[in-house]
Amino acid sequence: MEGDVGEVTGRTEIVRPSALPKDLLPRALSGAVLAVVALAGNWAGYVPFALLVLLVSIVMCWEWSGIVRRAAIDAVLAVHAAVVAVAIGLTVVGLPHWGVLLVLLGTLAVYLSAPRDRARPSALGVIYVGLPAIGLIWLRGTDSLGAAAIFFIFTIVWTTDTFAYLCGRAIGGPKLWPALSPRKTWAGTLGGIAFAAMAGATFATQLSGSHPAMLALVAILLSIVAQAGDLAESALKRAFDVKNASDLIPGHGGFLDRMDGVVTAASLAALLAAVRGSQTPAQSLLFWS
Repeated sequence: MEGDVGEVTGRTEIVRPSALPKDLLPRALSGAVLAVVALAGNWAGYVPFALLVLLVSIVMCWEWSGIVRRAAIDAVLAVHAAVVAVAIGLTVVGLPHWGVLLVLLGTLAVYLSAPRDRARPSALGVIYVGLPAIGLIWLRGTDSLGAAAIFFIFTIVWTTDTFAYLCGRAIGGPKLWPALSPRKTWAGTLGGIAFAAMAGATFATQLSGSHPAMLALVAILLSIVAQAGDLAESALKRAFDVKNASDLIPGHGGFLDRMDGVVTAASLAALLAAVRGSQTPAQSLLFWS
């Protein structure tokens, strides 16, 4: 969330620079706790990280159900969560391609089983939760660089979020897309991308053989799609007239609200690694010639 709702000049809506909001402290504290848990799970190893991804994914399935069908628990949610859980299990045992296939089949199953007026958004949730979960676990893998690959994704998304927020608050200016997110500004968006690029280049200097310029470019791409993911989740909530996915995280809402950037960034990171495909997934993401 950036800036305060400001004035309209001609056709361009402007956000004025503003003081930090009152909910900054709980937002920062809960964000820090989540970051520590995510980093600890990543550091603990492949299986603990996969279990963490599984837990968060099941919660996200439940939140998705609440948004699109106003149902805390129903038969469609059971199918959704089961498909995601089994797909994660297949990835853990080294069968990510079967996991992806299951997600696609599960998408069809949810589409056919959901109420007609909620079939499409219900089915989309299987892809939205399932594919990034598979991507994160696949990139983490069991090799020594897996933890670094996940840390890289987290670093870029968190850097983007933090500096988009701060630059938007400090600079203000024209809004990015008022219809979807009234407080996001072009200054915040570009600031987030710029700092993400610097974070990517800095990250490369800590990896012997990694190219700073290339990893900065990867960071820019991840930053862009992370912010696009934020806008997409905002569009989903607006479409169903929901403010937050849930109230589980003070200052943030739910896990869908907190993971929107990770979802898209992890998906793109996994796609980039898969396209290169000549090394382990983590090496393919982190090392570019």
